Amino acid sequence: MSGPSSTNRRAYIRSSTSSAQVQCKFCNEPFSTRGIKSHEGSCSRKREKKRRNKEFAEIAAHVVDAQKKEHRKDRQRLRKGRQAAATSDINVPSQSVDDQHVNDTMNVEGADNVHDDVEHGNFDDVMSIGGDSRLRLGSDTSIMSTGIIGTAAVATVPITCDTFKTEYHPNSGRAPAIETFSAFGHSIEAEAIADFEFAELAHQAALNKDQTDKMLVLIWQIAEGHAKFTFKSHAEVLKAWDRAATQMTPFEKHVISVPYKKEELEFDVHTWPLWDWALDLLQDPSLAPHFIWDAQRLYKHNGTDFKRFIHEPWTADRWWRIQAYPVIARCANLPVHIRNGDGIGGGRVVGWLPIVPTDSGKDGKLSYTNLKRVVWHAAFIKLLESIILYSKTGFAHICFDAVMRWLYPLILLLSADYEEQCIMALIHGLHSNCPCPICLVPSTKLSDLSTVYPTQTIEDAKAFLELYSRDRVAGEAVLKAHGLRPVVNALWEVENSNPHEMLSFDPLHVNDISNWGTHFFEELKIRVKALGREAEAKIDEQYISSLLCALYLYQDSAGSTHFRDGILFSDGNKLRDIAKQMLYAAQNVLTHNEDTVGYALLQCIASYLQLTMYIALDVHTKATLAAGEAELLVFEMRLHAYIDIQGKDLTKNWNFPKVHALTHAFPDIHAKGAAHNFSTQPNEKQHGPLKRAYLRQTNRKDVANQVLKLDHISVVSELGELEDNDTLDDQPFLGHLHISAPQIPVTLAAVEEGNTSNRAFQDFRKKFMKFLNNFVVSNNIPLANDGVMWLQPTANDKLQEYRYLKVNYESTVYWKLTTDYLQCNPSFHGCEHRDCALIRTLDKDGNDKNIFVRILFMFKFTVSNHTFELALVLPMDAPTGSRRSMDHDLGLTRLRARPLASSEFISLQSIVHGALLVPDYDNNGDFFLVDLVDTDMFLHAKSLRSR
Repeated sequence: MSGPSSTNRRAYIRSSTSSAQVQCKFCNEPFSTRGIKSHEGSCSRKREKKRRNKEFAEIAAHVVDAQKKEHRKDRQRLRKGRQAAATSDINVPSQSVDDQHVNDTMNVEGADNVHDDVEHGNFDDVMSIGGDSRLRLGSDTSIMSTGIIGTAAVATVPITCDTFKTEYHPNSGRAPAIETFSAFGHSIEAEAIADFEFAELAHQAALNKDQTDKMLVLIWQIAEGHAKFTFKSHAEVLKAWDRAATQMTPFEKHVISVPYKKEELEFDVHTWPLWDWALDLLQDPSLAPHFIWDAQRLYKHNGTDFKRFIHEPWTADRWWRIQAYPVIARCANLPVHIRNGDGIGGGRVVGWLPIVPTDSGKDGKLSYTNLKRVVWHAAFIKLLESIILYSKTGFAHICFDAVMRWLYPLILLLSADYEEQCIMALIHGLHSNCPCPICLVPSTKLSDLSTVYPTQTIEDAKAFLELYSRDRVAGEAVLKAHGLRPVVNALWEVENSNPHEMLSFDPLHVNDISNWGTHFFEELKIRVKALGREAEAKIDEQYISSLLCALYLYQDSAGSTHFRDGILFSDGNKLRDIAKQMLYAAQNVLTHNEDTVGYALLQCIASYLQLTMYIALDVHTKATLAAGEAELLVFEMRLHAYIDIQGKDLTKNWNFPKVHALTHAFPDIHAKGAAHNFSTQPNEKQHGPLKRAYLRQTNRKDVANQVLKLDHISVVSELGELEDNDTLDDQPFLGHLHISAPQIPVTLAAVEEGNTSNRAFQDFRKKFMKFLNNFVVSNNIPLANDGVMWLQPTANDKLQEYRYLKVNYESTVYWKLTTDYLQCNPSFHGCEHRDCALIRTLDKDGNDKNIFVRILFMFKFTVSNHTFELALVLPMDAPTGSRRSMDHDLGLTRLRARPLASSEFISLQSIVHGALLVPDYDNNGDFFLVDLVDTDMFLHAKSLRSR
């Protein structure tokens, strides 16, 4: 939805459909005598709903006010913590300037939800944006996190690397703003009575009637008299849900009739009116501060000038220009962490469309295939009915913030796999002359990734259909030439909603499942199999070893999958994880000498993985978009080289729609924001609850009504609550890092004696004494004992080992607080696990230097009244010589470990963030940096290689 604020009401006049009219006793609008009865019933229900909504809003307003007061107190406590941190000793863990749970939207209205701006005078030693950190060895500098942009006035904010500029659309009437970083507030949690909490638990656990009744008996036996709890039967629980369900618009059932060969076929369609769904969101107090109305162009200062970046849909170009199976809708006006979430404001099932039954005698015939498309669009028009008129005329609505706005609903983007996109665009698909639902690329040019083909247009499609209605032969010929079907598209009815512009690149189905899963991965298995069992065993062993290195990243993912077993699933997440590790596992198997075709395949895979990382960035700048587009051309070159080198032995057809879809990835990002805005992955997650509801809570009859009722209960249960995005080990902590998993304190002598066989611990006390004295002097740490010139730890002095570390750092991708979880454990799930990290240190000339290290031992050591958080590490900065041709061809970053005896001590505060390294299995002591582990490391590695 879009539309500028307005203080004037427009009068809406209904056009009469008959001469006999009467006034509605509720709204006083004139209606025909034939429709007045049904209208008054509907009008009465709406009045009652508005009354309940008003009561709910008043209660919610009180809750929000109380939460805002508490939030202000939290901010005051945070400021006091920052002031205390600024004057604390350098070795004491610092207090972060921001709350840990930050929001990744860059523009939210409502000053009560914005933290105070941070003064720029304290930024000298803070990690700067873009990865230029300034965390010196042993320093205690807090890392800046960022959520939304602050609200400082333009004239009062100095221009530095840490400022942003926001340009609003001219129609908004809002002046540009230059703003500082600030942290977003806390999520809103609604209090609930015990009845509601139990009903929600029973729903989430999918308890049947007997289980629910037994649980109630048990609860009453234990808790009778100690809580306000009234449920005594399953029926009462259902009645409670029925009463609660009236707070939101319910599903409606429609019957559509479609002509087919001189008969009328009827189908049931279930819809949640889109306009009522949108208004429900607008009235939700927990979502009100997050709605974005004005198109924006965001810029970040890089030290020289402002550079534009794109992430949310309202920061991209298209928003600026326009000012049975389930259908899932998401509101583009909400930030991505809410829009793509599962809670209130997240994706919602708004339609249950019919599926034309299979018929062995009719399937495959053109008329029956066209029928399926006609039914889909006839059903979809029912879903769109509530927004079609308002998309043209607008709708005056007073939002929760008491501002009246003209709302113009539109469909900003469509997220679907290729087969669904063909239905939405009404093209013939795979074997047609133009198999792309977006552009007019010929079917013979799908692997041509450097040519831009014209986009399909609504005007052309309508003209072809008009010709088809007059001259079937001529019309069918022109439709066929453009790959179109002779069916009217329901999406044409909504203003500013061109289906060919709305259809979007889908990373899950295009890349993870198709380009990688069914093409590159299958090709790789063929090449390795041709080398024999020994090669298969080697790559399998190395793949598992790489996974063990990344255990913290791939838990419950692809860890149990062996290369030899073959992959028969279509789980895109698992396939994506396999792709990230397979390059490192195969680099010494498919070598240029052993298999030239296989090596060409690896070069192609390497470029493909680089391309997917650029597409996956959550925030884009002009530079990242240009780099991604350049990598697409590299990929095209390597793909054609791989095709050519196979000659007649080509095993795969690479001229297919999903490889062509890559050409639309970056134009879509320009137009609609980052790829997570239009990925189908969040929608795929919504299928799970529907499937579980069907299996556990229905009698398998009248499935649509039962499943949609259960889904509606899920929506109601989330009223007033935003999704909780807390993840692994989510105990909050302030500051740059938090060390945990303490062990029993031991003496320095015991550490040496327990590691006599480990050369890294050789001369432990001697090296530690030298480090400790240098560290104290270089950081100007005052000691309690005046006159002490040299610290000499004794053999009986104790330290305390720790095995778990959480590191907060500022992402180089989206400039907000991110946390890494690092292990240094001799037996983590039965295996030794010592993670790696990137640290900030100084070279021999005293200049800043970034190096990678493996953490060997973490501990705390106390001197006088100072407690230091330290680690013994093995630097990975030994010279590697000239870059090898394989490393260049595959884009690998090679690191080499120093000898174990060259281990060093560091302050844990010098750690920037974690890093994932995997061995080069043919060269002992050499490792590869896994820059594909996430987009942050991907950009960081690019930056390091460019120096």
